[in-house]
Amino acid sequence: MHKVDERIRVRSRLSGLQLYIPVIMGLKDQLRGIIPDHTLCYLSDRFDVIGTIAVLSLPPPLSGYKLAIAHAILSRRKNIKTVLNKTSKLEGCNRTAHHEILAGTGTITVHHEYDFAYRLDVGTVFFNPRLASERKRVTGQVQSGERLLVPCCGVGPFVIPAAARGAEIVAVEQNPEAYRWLAENLKLNGVQDRVTIIPGDAFDTSHLPAYPFDRAIIPTPYGMDAIFGVIAPRVKRGGMIHFYTFRNRDQADALITEFGQKGYEVITRRRCGNVAPGVSRWVFDLVKGV
Repeated sequence: MHKVDERIRVRSRLSGLQLYIPVIMGLKDQLRGIIPDHTLCYLSDRFDVIGTIAVLSLPPPLSGYKLAIAHAILSRRKNIKTVLNKTSKLEGCNRTAHHEILAGTGTITVHHEYDFAYRLDVGTVFFNPRLASERKRVTGQVQSGERLLVPCCGVGPFVIPAAARGAEIVAVEQNPEAYRWLAENLKLNGVQDRVTIIPGDAFDTSHLPAYPFDRAIIPTPYGMDAIFGVIAPRVKRGGMIHFYTFRNRDQADALITEFGQKGYEVITRRRCGNVAPGVSRWVFDLVKGV
């Protein structure tokens, strides 16, 4: 996300050699002089990249400079073909946002994450590229032969790596677009024989197999923490649950006590990034009490 703007010359005291250290220029620096300083302060150097698509969330003061910002991104990242501006928060049961295309022509891309590929339409499904290392951490714990349940599974970023490790997975997804891309991605990554996809609401467990699961990964949508009480009973005693939730730190601390009182052992609690002032995404790795 950066490029070299200039080099600083440094003379070594011992050898007299001249060293050239690259200075990294951010997006703000690149647009200085194009966007007035009193407006440039609203611009972040960070943006999400999903495959060949850059996704921005530009505040209103930058609305008059959207095209300049998009062109600056295209000039600095040759792998990016489309620049989107997110114009709404995630909405509805499908957890999708509205976007406007600032540069490029399409919203379909292939995103590569570690050894896997995900084909998706950024305009119709939810995908968070910032959770790549977290997904690798959790799916790296999955053992061959496990029975794994993944509600709200999206296009498969938890499902596919776990299936590649030999797990037998039931994946539940309500968004028909995400369901379609998931089915394609299972074939794309060669794991379709180990995954059963159930279309529909994850809160409805009537279509799940009767057997207990060894593990559940619950990437909870914002405000839907009640899903824990629906999924946890389907995990066997001694099984693992990876539960994602959005809380402030005090609330996350209180959850440790709450889980203990309900018979769950908290193995790990980790913060997985901020989502709002004072609010973070947290993951709890839990063992269901025996």
